Amino acid sequence: MQISENTNTHYQRIGGEAKVRELVKRFYVLMDELPETHGIRKMHRGDLTDIEEKLFMFLSGWMGGPQLFVEKFGHPRLRQRHLPFAIGDAERDQWMLCMNQAVQDVVEDEVLRKELTAAFYKVADFMRNQE
Repeated sequence: MQISENTNTHYQRIGGEAKVRELVKRFYVLMDELPETHGIRKMHRGDLTDIEEKLFMFLSGWMGGPQLFVEKFGHPRLRQRHLPFAIGDAERDQWMLCMNQAVQDVVEDEVLRKELTAAFYKVADFMRNQE
């Protein structure tokens, strides 16, 4: 019996590599443009090229596509990697403002938008390390 590849992953439903890259690109454009996200933008270096690629690689695997981040860097250890940054409700909400808008702008399927928004919120909330 041959096991068929799962065609219902978020990665496949969003449209694969090109759409994940588009989502990440839009996310960081919004972080640069929205004055209300200045708090999280200043946590990043001026040039976002490297971090943009890392987020793309992470989201590829997180959404059910190729495990690019794991292959290059090992286990993501998201919370541990973010501990040097003070992340509270405000920072979580700023990150989600960018991601929610990016999802709205890039993801065509309404059901998928809702699923991704809920999943992103869980991750963003988990990153909080400040009261």
